[in-house]
Amino acid sequence: MNIPLSKKRRVGSTLYLSGELGFDADRKIPEGIKAQTENCIANIKATLATEGMDLSNVVSATCYLTDPEDFAAFNEVYAAAFQEPYPVRTTVGSALMIDAKVEITVIAEA
Repeated sequence: MNIPLSKKRRVGSTLYLSGELGFDADRKIPEGIKAQTENCIANIKATLATEGMDLSNVVSATCYLTDPEDFAAFNEVYAAAFQEPYPVRTTVGSALMIDAKVEITVIAEA
């Protein structure tokens, strides 16, 4: 299936990333919110690195969780990944188009 989107899009010094899921190196999604969140963030870091950026460049994050009960565990992993000043963040409960527990999209500034 052709999915009409770009994984990343740079406009000036701003980089927009599409939603990232918790796929591992084998393109599988592991069990559990912590492992999926760790993979999401690792995948975001890898995409940012292709543009010479890292997590410190992230200014905004939108996070989608399929189960509100996962929020505390998700937040623990997220908090360990980002440093102050933290990105602005919106976290919502949402059904995802794939069987995953979390999706994260970010905007970064060079």
